[in-house]
Amino acid sequence: MVATVLIVIVALIHAYIVVLEMALWTTPRGRKAFGMSAEKAETTRVMAANQGLYNGFLVAGLAWGLWLDAGGFQVKVFFLACVVVAGLYGAATVSRKILLVQAVPAGLALIALALHL
Repeated sequence: MVATVLIVIVALIHAYIVVLEMALWTTPRGRKAFGMSAEKAETTRVMAANQGLYNGFLVAGLAWGLWLDAGGFQVKVFFLACVVVAGLYGAATVSRKILLVQAVPAGLALIALALHL
């Protein structure tokens, strides 16, 4: 039950990131979230939409794993591991904030899943 709640939280975080990257990137809310000027946001909006699409695949994979319930154990592990790796890479290359927003929640969900919590 704990693992399921944490996986839902990870999926919701990434669903919000999808919206930020695909729909709100050039808006004041999107620019504030990523610390960008209007000019930088405009020149990178296509790249951001592409990133948003990839984050959408993570959401879809986590939702698929949840839908499969106990039979989706490996699916959940795979997609949570993808989030952890992406979060670690983002933290190392872009901002340490990504570690807290993406990698830590996914890591906690992985631990809860492994412990059958």
